[in-house]
Amino acid sequence: MTHFTGENMTGARFEDVSLTDARFHDVDLTNARFHLADLTGVTIRGAALVNMDMNGEIENLRINGVDVVPLVEAELNRRHPDRVKMRPTDADGFRQAWDILERLWQRTVERARQMAPELLHARVDDEWSFIETLRHLVFATDAWVKRAILGEPSPWDPLDLPHDEMPDEPTVPRHRDARPSLDEVLALRADRMATVGQVIAGLTDETLAAMTEPVTEPGYPEPKGFAVRRCLQAILSEEWEHRLYAERDLDVLEARSS
Repeated sequence: MTHFTGENMTGARFEDVSLTDARFHDVDLTNARFHLADLTGVTIRGAALVNMDMNGEIENLRINGVDVVPLVEAELNRRHPDRVKMRPTDADGFRQAWDILERLWQRTVERARQMAPELLHARVDDEWSFIETLRHLVFATDAWVKRAILGEPSPWDPLDLPHDEMPDEPTVPRHRDARPSLDEVLALRADRMATVGQVIAGLTDETLAAMTEPVTEPGYPEPKGFAVRRCLQAILSEEWEHRLYAERDLDVLEARSS
């Protein structure tokens, strides 16, 4: 195994690297950034966690012996009362969740319309811009609703934007440099949201528990059957979380422009 002792690796970049079972002792990680990092089973002792910002799928996180996840979940639910409705258990719950998301996104889009068009292409901390976020949600609908549930093998629009960590797939477009207008993306988005709305409107508890028919052609997600609940839950989660990210970044962009 490679050992780094007494080295100055300031500014080093680790990408697509496995550090499983690595050991860090007396290491300065000031201002380090971790994106798509799997920290499952990590143990940290004698740490100074000051001005740290972290988000992701977090479970069983103990700080000074206290599991803080229930505290964080309770606070998030307090800040966003509709959040608990994003994990529905039946068809009516999915309909209620989708109604909430449509209402919330309408507010966010109205806010974005008040901003200078170039700001909607601006990235904050190298996260997706507002336009890119909408493009990604179109991709998510194409993947999990049009392809996985409705069985369209290649439902993609050229403006679809897959997640960065997805390997290149010849059948799926990935035009990172495209700069469509807000109206152009919103027209595409309205079409996809209408599709989701139609699927959820006809949803029953029986179909929610069913499996999709496998799509045999290559693409994303992989050619196999999925639980309908899993596909629609993916949509709710994507819509909820990315709207929060968008609102967070719009706050920053508004502050900068003022």
